[in-house]
Amino acid sequence: MNVGDRVRVKTPVVVYHNPEQRNEACDIQGLEGEVVGLATEWKGKAISANFPIQVKFSPKFRAHLREDELELAD
Repeated sequence: MNVGDRVRVKTPVVVYHNPEQRNEACDIQGLEGEVVGLATEWKGKAISANFPIQVKFSPKFRAHLREDELELAD
């Protein structure tokens, strides 16, 4: 996956930081968004982030996810 790709969450992922449902469990399975960042290197050195893909779902809601939780949207 690359920055700018349109993706969909394919597995159940529960988050608590969705601004539309503040402090409540929110399953984001099925939501579509755009990849806005990849955490693969920092200051020129390779890193191994646990959740390396940053996805923007709305102007106020972003989440860091793993590659196996996402699929490319059509």
